[in-house]
Amino acid sequence: MAIEVKGKWRRRSRAQWRAVLERFGAGGLGVVAFCEREGISVSSFRRWRNVLADAAPGAPDSDHPDEPGGFVDAGVLGPSGAGRPELRLDLGRGVVLHLVRG
Repeated sequence: MAIEVKGKWRRRSRAQWRAVLERFGAGGLGVVAFCEREGISVSSFRRWRNVLADAAPGAPDSDHPDEPGGFVDAGVLGPSGAGRPELRLDLGRGVVLHLVRG
């Protein structure tokens, strides 16, 4: 696994983190012991485990979060739209964003 090293920090791609998590799953070590053996901080390990667990199945596998993702056209409201527009986004882990205009 080629790892870009800058100082004492190692930058791993999403694919490399996936491989790290596969090694963890295949071994019998706990998180702390595994991270010590691999030279990974426990907080980084837990963060990436959550990030990859929350990734939607079939979502693009991008290491560049600033690249444009998928777009869903929600349509256009006409000037005589009945009622008031609402938008509800389920962000995962029980977090829901609810926007109401009017």
